[in-house]
Amino acid sequence: MRKLFSIIGTVVLLASFASPAVSSFKENNSFVASSDTIITSEEGAPNVIDEVIWVVGDEPILKSDVEVMRIQGEAEGYKWKGNPDCAIPEQIAVQKLFLHQAGLDSIEVTESEVTQEVEDRINWMIQQTGSREKLEEYRGMSLTQIRQEMRDDLRNQILVQRMRQELVKDVSVTPADVRRYFQDLPQDSLPFVPTTVELQIITRQPRVEEEEVNRIKNQLREYTERVNNGETTFATLARLYSEDGSARAGGELGYTPRAALDPAFASVAFGLTDPKKISKIVETEFGYHIIQLVDKSGDRINVRHILLKPRISSEAVKAASERLDSLAQDIRDKKFTFDDATYVSDDKDTRMNRGLMAFYNRETGERTSRFRMQDLPTEIAREVEKLQVGEISAPFQMVNDKGKNVCAIIKLKARTESHRATIAEDFQILKGIVLNKRRDQVIHDWVVNKIKNTYVRMNERYRDCDFEYEGWVK
Repeated sequence: MRKLFSIIGTVVLLASFASPAVSSFKENNSFVASSDTIITSEEGAPNVIDEVIWVVGDEPILKSDVEVMRIQGEAEGYKWKGNPDCAIPEQIAVQKLFLHQAGLDSIEVTESEVTQEVEDRINWMIQQTGSREKLEEYRGMSLTQIRQEMRDDLRNQILVQRMRQELVKDVSVTPADVRRYFQDLPQDSLPFVPTTVELQIITRQPRVEEEEVNRIKNQLREYTERVNNGETTFATLARLYSEDGSARAGGELGYTPRAALDPAFASVAFGLTDPKKISKIVETEFGYHIIQLVDKSGDRINVRHILLKPRISSEAVKAASERLDSLAQDIRDKKFTFDDATYVSDDKDTRMNRGLMAFYNRETGERTSRFRMQDLPTEIAREVEKLQVGEISAPFQMVNDKGKNVCAIIKLKARTESHRATIAEDFQILKGIVLNKRRDQVIHDWVVNKIKNTYVRMNERYRDCDFEYEGWVK
């Protein structure tokens, strides 16, 4: 059961990184489904393009679902327990059991929770690819379109997580339980704790010059005037000039709920009533937009937009870096402390905590100030390698968790070198290991019992698999 959720939880990234061909095919072809195959007709000749390999309850598992998860697992270096052809469909099936139970128990997820998870995941993806533009280029779609594609998968992930938490909410361990578990283990069997660091950070976002903002706004006013004069269409201008990934679709975003849009953008978009009129200029964290209504349907809206992003001058970047360099030197000269200096930081999340960075572990749901090196953004990890405890870095540029390019300095507050865990120094880590083992056993027992009362049908080739959970083969 270990890492079940973390692996299944990345299915949305499969859609985001690994399956553009699959998603594109499904969008552009009509399907006719039999009991075990999904086919499409091309010039009258049926072609099998997918296959129903399992049915759990009334939910099918497709061969393409398995391939998508396999690709993501390989990309992350995940080693499947046993034969991947058996382990992957089993994990998908287990997810369906959790989702079914979540429905029976009326476990709910709000739109705002899904939106927050989408934004967190988008920002993580931007950090991995290096920039918003690179992510859009890699995916071949705008951030708004990526958000729409992710929402249902992430909603399911949250439901699965909530269901698992509900099942193990009463599981606990005592200090005596922890000591009993580890007291008889040989030294070389104790868990290895990797190096962790605690960091403080101050960031400055390079200032956009007023002249550049005026240039952007004048350009958008010109586009509005050209459309109003009948010189061209909004969609044509979007294709030619918009800096959003939706440009290739004429700026059209598709039907989108309010919660999936930037609040300022949504406020103006949902206020539009006439498809022939163009909105006022809207500023969001992504840049400046003009919007045209396409259609409204219930609580969803379809609009076109043109996005222009202000250019950050090299002078502005230099000025932000020099400000941070001067600040760092004043701290080194003991004119004030790093804690005192964090009030100038543009990072609202860390500024309220004296610059202390926090890491959210998606697998455990816990938040901590201790980072493993692999959990740090690349630019920060590179600087940490140069520092001794108490030292402050030189200014550097990075992409923050909001996807923006910023200048930053960091202070290495603490470093704990890798070591074998001990009860005295690492009690919380060891307690977590024992607690997770107990939770895993509760989850395992629940899944086995759930399988007994669930209709399962699978392709004959899976009936000889060595599954983690007994009872799949009826």
